[in-house]
Amino acid sequence: MKTPICDFVNTYNNKSPIRLHMPGHKGKACLGTEGLDITEIMGADSLYEANGIIKQSEDNASSIFGSAATLYSTEGSSLCIRAMLELSRGYALSKGQKPFILAGRNAHKVFTLTAGLLDFDVEWLRSQKCSYLSCNITADDVEKKLCSLERKPTALYLTTPDYLGNIIDLKSISEVCAKYGVLLLVDNAHGAYLKFLSPSLHPIDLGADLCCDSAHKTLPALTGGAYLHISKNCESYFVQNAKEAMALFGSTSPSYLILQSLDKLNLYLSNGYKEKLSTFILRLNNLKSRLALKGFTLIGNEPLKLTISTKPFGYLGTDFAKLLENRNIICEFCDPDYITFMLTLENTKAEVEALEKALLSVPKKESICGFSPNAVVSKAATSIKKALFGPKEEIAVNLALGRILASANVGCPPAVPIISAGEIITEEAIKAFEYYGIKKVKVLVLKDK
Repeated sequence: MKTPICDFVNTYNNKSPIRLHMPGHKGKACLGTEGLDITEIMGADSLYEANGIIKQSEDNASSIFGSAATLYSTEGSSLCIRAMLELSRGYALSKGQKPFILAGRNAHKVFTLTAGLLDFDVEWLRSQKCSYLSCNITADDVEKKLCSLERKPTALYLTTPDYLGNIIDLKSISEVCAKYGVLLLVDNAHGAYLKFLSPSLHPIDLGADLCCDSAHKTLPALTGGAYLHISKNCESYFVQNAKEAMALFGSTSPSYLILQSLDKLNLYLSNGYKEKLSTFILRLNNLKSRLALKGFTLIGNEPLKLTISTKPFGYLGTDFAKLLENRNIICEFCDPDYITFMLTLENTKAEVEALEKALLSVPKKESICGFSPNAVVSKAATSIKKALFGPKEEIAVNLALGRILASANVGCPPAVPIISAGEIITEEAIKAFEYYGIKKVKVLVLKDK
């Protein structure tokens, strides 16, 4: 498979031209990568009006993922999520409908912020077992919810895999969405590699209309490299308007280093990656089996994630992470209940063995019991848009009872809000905020102030 972006940039750099164009480092300076860092010069194409080398490279990615179109993002899945919502908004308006979206409660804060910006009506979807990070939503959950709504949503928005490594049954859910004429949008930021399993578990192959992948999360791409995929089953509207939707939110100066990374990735993926992935997953499955035999409680069904519920082993997840950090092993995520490791083929056999050795060296202690919050159910008092853009003030969490949350107040990772902007802060919400170490929240200013 050809790498048109990389080929162009290498040829240009090897000519050692006098660069009288951006960027300001002129191919020199201190990092060593500046020579390959260019801008939209003649022949380099333009990301949001691609008809040259970027278009060729995106077409290569589209052929790999089996999509009607695959578009590059150099600003992560965040840009792709914004574009998915903008495309859904425009599609709804083209049908004479007000944009309305049904969303799994464990959505990334980018979803909430964009839904507010675009003034979507949002209805949240929960499952019977639902935490703020994981909602094991089923096809039955979706069908019951769609049947109960007086107004049909434009789209269903789901996050899978979630941060803890849970994958839901998208194929069954997509069949329900098709039955009701509802678009299926998937935040697959953690699952770009799912395309290469046998059989594929990639959302596009399971019936999603639109999905985003963060190539940089589970594939060897530079941070910020991501894909927006559009299914072959989608109406032509989506392909025709996708670049414009990306440009609405994206920088006019996309990183050509990241574009080259995505371009080179096409060659990497088409050169035996599927077979290598299968071998690596077998090694991880063996590791997980040995850890389970030693008494670890493992969470999730995603092949490349290893998530441990640490309290049954006698530790808070945060303390467990510190123990491993002392061994120079850095996790992806931890909170009081869990520790998550994200592995890829770039982790060597020696690194996987070092992880196992470190985990098995941790002595098991008496289980930790006590409070661990479920997903908080809170009533919306105003729209997300009004909450995000209204006058706000920051106050201590313990003074926030009854106030209206005005901001998606959570860091990244995991960037999943405990309650949504526009919802009333309850005692349950305050307990959850305090449990996760959130000491202050932004709330709408009271009218009589």
